[in-house]
Amino acid sequence: MPLASPHLRTDLDLTTRELVRLLDLAAHLKRDPAAFAHSLAGRYLSLLFEKPSLRTRFTFDLAIQQLGGGAVTQIGPIGDREPLADIARNLDRWTSAIVARVFSQDTIEELARWSRVPVVNALSDLYHPCQILADLQTIHERFGRWQGLKLAYIGDGNNIAHSLLLNAGRLGIHVAIACPATHAPLPAVTAAAEAAGVQFSITPDPRHAADGAHIVYTDVWASMGQEAEALARQQIFAPYQVNAPLLAAARPEAIFLHCLPAKRGQEVTADVIESPQSAVFDQAENRLHAQKALLVLLLEKPAHV
Repeated sequence: MPLASPHLRTDLDLTTRELVRLLDLAAHLKRDPAAFAHSLAGRYLSLLFEKPSLRTRFTFDLAIQQLGGGAVTQIGPIGDREPLADIARNLDRWTSAIVARVFSQDTIEELARWSRVPVVNALSDLYHPCQILADLQTIHERFGRWQGLKLAYIGDGNNIAHSLLLNAGRLGIHVAIACPATHAPLPAVTAAAEAAGVQFSITPDPRHAADGAHIVYTDVWASMGQEAEALARQQIFAPYQVNAPLLAAARPEAIFLHCLPAKRGQEVTADVIESPQSAVFDQAENRLHAQKALLVLLLEKPAHV
């Protein structure tokens, strides 16, 4: 059965039922990768990267290869030499999907507007849906469920916070965000989360958010493109560091998540990210499996899925 949306521009392009279906498939692919080894033979991805990448680039490239296809990568600004409309209408003649890691969400929207093949948001300033797919797979592996869990997100109300609200919340995870009032998630995103029936809370108190949490999650304080603000952000977010005392406020079985790369000694201390509670490298591994599932659902002929 094909997905309702031809693209993954934002998290809500996947219905809740499709989200669960994708995560079930990701678990299957992880257990038995050979089962789909040739399912996307002859399919090719355009990988467009405005931002540096380790996990996203390697996992999408490996994902399509392990499914029988291939990828072509371009690194650098998108839309400088020619309009986005023209880029999309060239790439959709040559490849089966466009995966773009960009600065502006508008770039994703414009590519999707003109492309006849699926466009996947591999990160923008507003959303990071592919990361959260891997996070949800990791959470289910550790707890065997999503319903009834509490996730404490500590730090900047950025694209990770947005996608956690829109995805984790739909699966029954209560998302508690601790952030300064000046760096809260966008009202449009919280309104969309409310409309989707998500249970969430936003507080300036990181200990309150972490209290009783099953998952404690953080991200860098200054994302790519915010380097000029790095020093000011260190001062703003210093009370939001995930350290051993803060992690101790969570449940004893709590896990620590981070989308990586991490700045040890800033948003998280080295003892937390290297502790037995840390699942950050499980997250990183699951980028591969979750994205393989996404590509299968977007690109495989309906008869096989």
